[in-house]
Amino acid sequence: MRVAPDLGYYARMKNAVSFLATAGLLAIAVPAVPVVAHHSFAAEYDANKPITLKGTVTRIEWTNPHARFYVDVKEANGSVVNWNLELASPNVLVRQGWTRQSLKIGDEITVTGSSAKDGSKMANARNVTLAGGKRVFAGSPAGDPGAAPEAAPAR
Repeated sequence: MRVAPDLGYYARMKNAVSFLATAGLLAIAVPAVPVVAHHSFAAEYDANKPITLKGTVTRIEWTNPHARFYVDVKEANGSVVNWNLELASPNVLVRQGWTRQSLKIGDEITVTGSSAKDGSKMANARNVTLAGGKRVFAGSPAGDPGAAPEAAPAR
């Protein structure tokens, strides 16, 4: 007499294999997310395209992996363009002497840095001249040849 196969066993095995395959894919994909999200200076900015911007701070993001601030800059034709400026991480900025109050919305500032390779209105800030005239180092990464601290820490 033949015994009928246990079909429940096959269903359980199929579920187990599906679970293990999904877990394996997640184990590979999840650690890769931070690596993909971060970039080197050279990947996004061109040290051979220096830029100087004068304008008004409109927004400040004190977040990882890079702090950012946005500046309205008046173009030669009179139009106003909002620039996205990248700084170092908040941790690096704090070690440079920055605080969350170093830049304020409405401050008139001058920024020197390196333009984005893709031509967008984005730059990596190197030095920031604050509203009162004090020039501070923006904590640019080591990949920027002009990143040597030339200015006093922010206070």
